[in-house]
Amino acid sequence: MTTKSILPIVCMLAVLATFTACQKDKTNSLAEIETTFEVSENQATADVYTEDAADVTEEATARFGLYGSASLCNLPLTMNWIGTCATVTVSGNFPTKNIRVDFGTGCTSPNGVVRKGIINILLSDSVRVSGSVATTTFENYFVNGFKKEGTIIRTNTTAAGSINRSMNRTVVNGRITTPAGRVFTHSANISITQTAGGSTPCDIRDDVYNLTGTRTATNAQGNTRTSTTLTPLQKKINCANIDQGTLQVQGPNHVAVINFGNGTCDNQATISINGRPERNITLR
Repeated sequence: MTTKSILPIVCMLAVLATFTACQKDKTNSLAEIETTFEVSENQATADVYTEDAADVTEEATARFGLYGSASLCNLPLTMNWIGTCATVTVSGNFPTKNIRVDFGTGCTSPNGVVRKGIINILLSDSVRVSGSVATTTFENYFVNGFKKEGTIIRTNTTAAGSINRSMNRTVVNGRITTPAGRVFTHSANISITQTAGGSTPCDIRDDVYNLTGTRTATNAQGNTRTSTTLTPLQKKINCANIDQGTLQVQGPNHVAVINFGNGTCDNQATISINGRPERNITLR
């Protein structure tokens, strides 16, 4: 066979190889994007149930006079997140005082959240005291059918003389199992700053907080995505979900944005990637 006759074949093979490589790259890219959508939804879910545990901690410490100077107040401090069907036991002394919140085999709060299992909250001091640490762990604990595991460590970092609280919160060995049996893990290092309600320490119902920091989530296949704060997330004590703010989730060759809304209290968020149509997610 002459060189002249071989040349078209070589060219055709080169074109086919290039086409195959392009198709493979496109397939890989689409798979990576779908993974980012999945892990972004996991991250949003993890944030929701971390905040739910924070709501329980706020009410439990307020209800039993473990709120620092606010324990001298005569006004109601409770939001009824826990409800009357849970059994709450306080034992020990600082720096190892423990609040045990037992939701039994199923307990629906006045806010409509269904919990079962046990939350343990270990306190080094009253939670409004700067430097105090609240460590939250879980025993066979479920919220709306989602099993939550891991450790949440919240340290009060409020500056002396400030009426607005600030905190650092880390999530260690976070693990969530969905009602369908899907498992994902997560961790976080978050700075929390109070933006409203500081002037009324006797009533936590008007408290509002901004959250910034970094988070990671990993799906069952071991794919991990890290997210950073684009605009601070907003959590109102009187709203079950984060209702404002955006996170940027880093993919291999793309970024996703989780948008929690504009401040309206609802259970909806969206995820968008590189200009693709947004996908709606229900937070709980």
